[in-house]
Amino acid sequence: MPKFLITASYNAEGVKGLMAEGGTARLAEAQALAGALGGKIEAMYFAIGSDDLIGIVDAPDTASALALTGTVSASGKISAKLTQLITPAEMDAAAAKSKTLKYRAPGA
Repeated sequence: MPKFLITASYNAEGVKGLMAEGGTARLAEAQALAGALGGKIEAMYFAIGSDDLIGIVDAPDTASALALTGTVSASGKISAKLTQLITPAEMDAAAAKSKTLKYRAPGA
């Protein structure tokens, strides 16, 4: 199952809700949402810095991962970003395929 990195930032209303409900309630909500899409939360952490939340999600496909982050962001209280993660074996496969390709750089 593909893995995705989700990073997110709460706005003031989202932080207010997080403080009222607590972190484990938000984890349970994220687990239910991912589960409804056929996925699961592998890890979820709150953070100090430019992102308030960092998670690793297993999703059956990219569309499901996009649905998850789109639904969360549509709440208006959190802005989520999605990054698809690539395994070392997938990188090896890409490297092997790239050896057969020819590319002419602009101006070359």
